[in-house]
Amino acid sequence: MNANDKTIKNSQDFSPILISGATGGLGSAFAVECASRGWNLYLTDINPQALQQLAVSLSQTYGVRVEVGACDLTDMDSRHILFNAIQKEGTRFWGLINVAGLDFEGPFYEQASHQIQTIIRLNIEGTLDMIHNIVGFRDPAQTFRIINVASLAAYYPMPVKATYAASKRFLLDFSLALRNEMQEMNATVTVLCPAGMPTTASCVESIDSQGLMGQLTTWNTGSVANLTLNAALKGRAVCIPGVINQLLQFFGSLIPTSLLVNLIGWRWKKTRERKQSAAASA
Repeated sequence: MNANDKTIKNSQDFSPILISGATGGLGSAFAVECASRGWNLYLTDINPQALQQLAVSLSQTYGVRVEVGACDLTDMDSRHILFNAIQKEGTRFWGLINVAGLDFEGPFYEQASHQIQTIIRLNIEGTLDMIHNIVGFRDPAQTFRIINVASLAAYYPMPVKATYAASKRFLLDFSLALRNEMQEMNATVTVLCPAGMPTTASCVESIDSQGLMGQLTTWNTGSVANLTLNAALKGRAVCIPGVINQLLQFFGSLIPTSLLVNLIGWRWKKTRERKQSAAASA
């Protein structure tokens, strides 16, 4: 059965789509969107209580089967426990949505070593390990769909978010290369490159501090999830939500990198000054 013609809701077979970072803002939006389409789910995140609450809510609301497996994706041993459990269960997946990722905003030299390492371990190491293992548990009867969440930041060297932007650039390049490799395996890879999304209080604060540009480039998580799933089912390589964001990426590609870095650095410096000023006056 092809993922474009899902009838999983009425099927006796448990062939789910796996979502990492499922309890976060974008992860839960993907979970809701998938469940509303009648797709069975396998959710993973670091918090078992939040996972169970989300699973119960989705199952009761949409009548789909939802399994969970708590996992700290920054930890190799925790990932191996998850993969071993999936192997023992004999679960076969038709899709994987890698949402889990994070950022610690600020100049590189001001960040703690553990913050830098966590970005790399989650955004890169954890994502690649998930793909490498879950592909082995794919359902051979269906087209296997992979969605990797990168960022519009993947297209730019970005001062104040240097490690984060570089990690997302890695995911963008990796996804495009993997897409080519997996064509003969009846699999597609779509990389999502969104701009700002109001997923947490700090994200909302960051968006507000950017003024009009922050508001214009921001999309709500539900719309992003819907658009991305549609793009993945059509086998598209890249999904950039919003015409303004697409134009930013296009025109940004025409500007010399050295000038672009200076412009972005200036913008983030001003944004940081506004955030600090707002915090001081609060």
